[in-house]
Amino acid sequence: MEAKQLVQLAEQFGSPLYVYDAAKIQSQYNKLEKAFSRVEHLRINYAVKALSNISVLKLLKQMGSGLDTVSIQEVQLGLLAGFSPEKIIYTPNGVSMEEIEEVALLGVQINIDNLSILEQFGAKHPTTPVCIRINPHVMAGGNSNISVGHIDSKFGISIHQMPHLLRIVQNTGMHINGIHMHTGSDILDIEVFLYAAEILFETAAQFKELEFLDFGSGFKVPYKKDDIQTDVEELGKKLGKRFNAFCAEYGRDLTLTFEPGKFLVSEAGFFLAKVNVVKQTTSTVFAGIDSGFNHLIRPMLYGSHHHIENVSNPKGKERFYSVVGYICETDTFANNRRIPEIKEGDLLCFRNAGAYCFSMSSNYNSRVRPAEVLWYEGKGHLIRERETFEDIIRNQVVMEFETPATPVAVTV
Repeated sequence: MEAKQLVQLAEQFGSPLYVYDAAKIQSQYNKLEKAFSRVEHLRINYAVKALSNISVLKLLKQMGSGLDTVSIQEVQLGLLAGFSPEKIIYTPNGVSMEEIEEVALLGVQINIDNLSILEQFGAKHPTTPVCIRINPHVMAGGNSNISVGHIDSKFGISIHQMPHLLRIVQNTGMHINGIHMHTGSDILDIEVFLYAAEILFETAAQFKELEFLDFGSGFKVPYKKDDIQTDVEELGKKLGKRFNAFCAEYGRDLTLTFEPGKFLVSEAGFFLAKVNVVKQTTSTVFAGIDSGFNHLIRPMLYGSHHHIENVSNPKGKERFYSVVGYICETDTFANNRRIPEIKEGDLLCFRNAGAYCFSMSSNYNSRVRPAEVLWYEGKGHLIRERETFEDIIRNQVVMEFETPATPVAVTV
């Protein structure tokens, strides 16, 4: 998408505004499919938590994607978007048995990462197919907040608990049809991922009725020019070959499954915000925008980098700015960033705003959340209306309090 198109969309739909480029989502999906073209049975399950707008889900359904979900609400969104239950996998963490059973009744693939829950579910529903999420104790992700395969992680059943796990399966007679792992996001070293995959293969060999192996995702995307990223082509070549060899050893063709979220939608997203003020202090020039971490929390939460462009003046002379939001506490998007000269009223564009941006937004400071637009076949389509003050108070229940009686003055 070009700067002029983004400016036009902001003029049409207002700011702040999230924009998603459908063509980029499609190209990322095709890139992953092509990388693993040597594998006969490949399933891509989009991770709904990255960006859960129903129109985006429908776009991915059109391409043949399944869904990776972590809550019953995400399952319901998937069903509403037209996905069949068998194309959805549900991988909760720390939820109640009641929610898991409710999802199972919908016919969705259940993925369990807790020995206690596995035993309870297997005892009550031994004929329901279950996938098991293991923790390989391999940390392949970036930031500690998004690395989930290390030994202290709350996710997955430890590979060191395999004897206990096998005993539960044997005692309950439950049907295990898949093995799953997820090492974390922003994977840089393919060899580390392949090492974790070997642990998954060793685990899978102990189960005789598997239908699929789920390798999670976490593929790193570039956040700035010349940034490193996961080489999915090399991964496809190496892991695809090893997976095919395992299937031959196992004696059955299994499905290789991934659950990409960020990889599919991060680069497709643009966040647009207008500059309210340019403020010079003794040491810094602040560009204050009509948004804050209530709309885009990743820089404050993870220290994540979002490339920022001045789409109102893309070829202007670069100066140093600290871009900040309007939330009433530290609210910084970027410190001392080189950006083409900014004036009040200019429109700034944050790149890589497709994944974990709108989905993590809030009404903090009682601010409304922005609209979302899908750029599809050369046209902007509104896929979420901007919230209003009525949306903020919609579910509040107002109490009425009696006015205290006016005290009577006593004359002495």
